[in-house]
Amino acid sequence: MLHINPEVVCAIIEKCQEFHAKEEVSIPHENEWDGGDDWAMQMLADHADDSTLSELKYIIQDLDPSHQVELVALIWLGRGDYDASEWRDAIRDAHDSWNSRTAEYVVATPQVADYLQEGLWSLGYGCGD
Repeated sequence: MLHINPEVVCAIIEKCQEFHAKEEVSIPHENEWDGGDDWAMQMLADHADDSTLSELKYIIQDLDPSHQVELVALIWLGRGDYDASEWRDAIRDAHDSWNSRTAEYVVATPQVADYLQEGLWSLGYGCGD
């Protein structure tokens, strides 16, 4: 069961699409990351003055931590790390991984908008056209 409002997720998807569509935004593929915990912070540092990024981070940071956990679990679900029958496992693992940099992790995840949308669809939700 999804506790975060799907409309909030859809708004985040829209903002992620807007931010990632900008020409100057380059997000490395997973195999290009140096493996450090601060990869998201390093990637986003070049875009600190971007108003879309600031708004997106604010929206995510303003969420209750349990909703941030669900947002990450939706990414993992949409990415194929879990399937809908493993939703509780995804929530548990996202909860165990939660930290104060969730917004940076979400925004810096390549294809995050697609993953969030796929995650919503997997649970029977979607964004209106």
